[in-house]
Amino acid sequence: MKLIQRLSNSTITKSSTLVSLISILAMIGPIVIVSAGFWDAISHLLKEPEFFWSPSHIVVYSGVSMTTCAAIIGSMLLIRKSVHGSLKTGIKLVIVGSILQIVSGFGDSLSHDVFGIDGLISWSHQPLELGLVIASLGAVLILKNREHTKLKIFLPFSIVAFLFFTTWLIFNLVLIFGHTIQCIQIYEIFSSGCSIL
Repeated sequence: MKLIQRLSNSTITKSSTLVSLISILAMIGPIVIVSAGFWDAISHLLKEPEFFWSPSHIVVYSGVSMTTCAAIIGSMLLIRKSVHGSLKTGIKLVIVGSILQIVSGFGDSLSHDVFGIDGLISWSHQPLELGLVIASLGAVLILKNREHTKLKIFLPFSIVAFLFFTTWLIFNLVLIFGHTIQCIQIYEIFSSGCSIL
């Protein structure tokens, strides 16, 4: 009993420490996912074999795990009712973004099994990208709420990441309507091009 009490009173379980951890994981996770996604696209360009446990996929899964850990910790804070206002909204966005990433990742695995290597646009990629946008927006709100702490140095970085993810999602959604003209330039990079499933 004393161990549990000591653990619950420790610095690690304090709400402010957990919020800091959530903000860092929610900011870094999507960046890791997108970086590994580009690595995976380069692997497609080099005609490397596609399999579930490829190094680039493992890094993607690591980024999703970071976002998921942020969501789990955030859920604990919401259950304890120790967060309010924009901080609560930010944590909820991280949770929703994490769920979208997990479901879309599973969907992407099924898509690869059924259709093989897909292109830039697929029924599983855009929800995954939406999950990145939502989780990174949550990170921005959390960091904005923590402006008075040392975490404020991450805020500009988080905002740029959010804007990049949003731009990337919009670009891919625009490809759905103008894919013939726009895909000519990027066909070689993504091996199978901008195929739409």
